[in-house]
Amino acid sequence: MFHVKHESRPHAAATASRGLVPQSQISRRAVVSLIASVGPVSCIAPASATPDITPGPTTLAGRLLIATPVMGDPRFANTVILMVRHSKAGAMGITINRPTGQRPLVDLLRAIGQDPACADGEIRIFAGGPVQPEIGFILHDAGYRRADTTDIDGRVAMTTNPEVLRDLGRHAGPHKYLVALGYAGWGAHQLEDELALRAWVVAPEDPALVFDVDRDTVWQAAMAHADHRP
Repeated sequence: MFHVKHESRPHAAATASRGLVPQSQISRRAVVSLIASVGPVSCIAPASATPDITPGPTTLAGRLLIATPVMGDPRFANTVILMVRHSKAGAMGITINRPTGQRPLVDLLRAIGQDPACADGEIRIFAGGPVQPEIGFILHDAGYRRADTTDIDGRVAMTTNPEVLRDLGRHAGPHKYLVALGYAGWGAHQLEDELALRAWVVAPEDPALVFDVDRDTVWQAAMAHADHRP
């Protein structure tokens, strides 16, 4: 497993999680590390393993989780998270509006031991959450698939194989994508408690919000579509 090299620490606002998924409820089978010289996400006693992303029967997977002013913690202000997993055992998601930097694709491929030949362009890196910021997740449009691609909602999927970066370098990867380090996680019933306190509201997932809308306006746009009923 690869590990991220960190050079500097970002502003605390780059963090985006209220809780952690307990080690007993998560596995290593669905993630890949990306070595990128970008600042880390501050961690709160991070879990030592990565999440099982199989959704449960009752799930917010495929929805957007939006922080409200009730959250009261400036580190989580205006956070928007795409939920990947949600069940009775806990939940995990990827923050989509916390960019931390940009790196040449060639550098990323070399850093993770992939052939950088013919790769060009740069990759924008996001802080996906404070849990395990050494682990990389690649959200992308559902039109791109590999053997280990996980469908989220039929429109957005996630691939954790670093081969997706090679495909991007060969212009054979997904048309839309977002590369994030770390994830936001909650233990059993924790997210439900926070939703009851109105610390978060939920909105339908929209690929435009995940990939296209200017990151500075994602929170406002998502909030406009949120369910504000008590």
